Amino acid sequence: MADVVPISDKLRDAREQVLRRHLDAHCTGDIDAVVATFTRPRMELIASGRVLDGAEAMRAYLAERRRAFPDQSFEVICHHHSDRAVVSEHWMTGTHLGEVHGVEPSGKRFRARMASIFEFDGEDLINQRLYYDAGTIARQLA
Repeated sequence: MADVVPISDKLRDAREQVLRRHLDAHCTGDIDAVVATFTRPRMELIASGRVLDGAEAMRAYLAERRRAFPDQSFEVICHHHSDRAVVSEHWMTGTHLGEVHGVEPSGKRFRARMASIFEFDGEDLINQRLYYDAGTIARQLA
């Protein structure tokens, strides 16, 4: 097996800055700023099987989520760095104030632990793969 060379502190710091901008933009609802954190915007939503490939697909999805959960935010638990990715564990919260997938707003708040694998090409963010339990959220909103 080949020796694994750890990423440099400089690369690790650069990726952390991208993730900080990315998550801050999510929390403030700045869709354009979220998309701008990607060099090649792509998001895979494992729970639903959806793949958002490109800036317009990502903007449409994020606008839909923001209408349904206008206060949606993320609280970082920890980041795990590897040579090509950063795994981010975080709490996602929000209040269901708008229709989503044909479900009328409940006015209820949810909190769910999730993980995202942020794939990088050097310092460039090229994909986010989100893992979460949709059932946990659905039970809290019912």
